[in-house]
Amino acid sequence: MSVQIRSQVASAVRACEDKKGEEISILEMDKSSSAFTDYFIICTGKNPRQNQAIADEVELRLKREGTRANQVEGYQQADWILIDYFDFVVHVFSEASRKFYDLERLWKSARKITLADLKKPPARAKAPAKRAASGSRGKAASARGPSIRKKAGTHRRKLSS
Repeated sequence: MSVQIRSQVASAVRACEDKKGEEISILEMDKSSSAFTDYFIICTGKNPRQNQAIADEVELRLKREGTRANQVEGYQQADWILIDYFDFVVHVFSEASRKFYDLERLWKSARKITLADLKKPPARAKAPAKRAASGSRGKAASARGPSIRKKAGTHRRKLSS
C-alpha cells in the first residue's frame, strides 16, 4: 500500500483517539479476500453524540489533508457510522452494535496492525540477490556461466491485424 494511504489511515486513527474512541482496531484486509478496501478502522464510542464527534473529527482532519470521504452512512442514528474513503473505511460503533456485528470475527483473515506498523515503510517485493564481486562465491558463480533471466513481458508475440 502506498505511503499516502497509510498516512491517511494513521490520521484517522489519531482522530478517533483524540475524541476518546475506545477499542480502536486497524485491520489490513487480506488481498485474497473479497474485501472492497485495504483497511478497516474500527472504534467504539460511549453514546451517539460521541460517535458523531469521532466521525466529525475523522472527516475534518482528513479534509484538511486534502482527502474527502466518498460516502458517510449512519450519522443520524449514530449507532454505526461508516465513513468510506475507498482505500480504507472507518467504522464508529456503539458498544452494543460492535458486539453484534463483530467485524473483527467476520473479517478474521485480516491482519490486525498498529499505528507503529503504519509508520514502517510498506513491504516491497524482494529484490534479486546480488552476486559477489570477488572471493569464492564470485568464482563459483562465474564457473557456472552467465545467469539467464527472462523479464516479464519481453517475449510477446506480435498479433497480426
